[in-house]
Amino acid sequence: MNRKGQAALEFLTTYAWAFLVILIMVGALAYFGILRPSKLLPDRCNFGSEFNCLDFRLQYTAQQANLRLQNGVGETITVDSVSIFDDTGSALCSNTNDVTHPSTNVTDYQVTGCNFATAGYSDGEKGKVEVTITYYSVKSGPNYPHEVKGDIFTTIT
Repeated sequence: MNRKGQAALEFLTTYAWAFLVILIMVGALAYFGILRPSKLLPDRCNFGSEFNCLDFRLQYTAQQANLRLQNGVGETITVDSVSIFDDTGSALCSNTNDVTHPSTNVTDYQVTGCNFATAGYSDGEKGKVEVTITYYSVKSGPNYPHEVKGDIFTTIT
């Protein structure tokens, strides 16, 4: 009778040691940054259907963000402002442009004065920022503004 209990205990002990070794290995990989998901995720730029994000760049030392956007609204618009926020919602920078953006045209935007260090981002690391673009239709005028929110996840260089 005791042999069955001993076999079961040895069986469970063997699995406990194997499980402990696996936990130590995963902990070591996470500690040394190998399992950091942000390193594995690709860069991305997402906006609503109003803007197609063709290219983007966040510059740590120059303290600026560059965006290349294509107008998808279907009519000529005027971009009033482009604002960038960190993932907690604190404003990093904002530019007031009043740039006319014809339908399906591609326009480059440069937002300066972005202090990424205050948001906890560091040079060479991936970070996520929220972008808010305020625009209005040329036909309707500035009394009818619209707002599009998007996000950028990339390496801040």
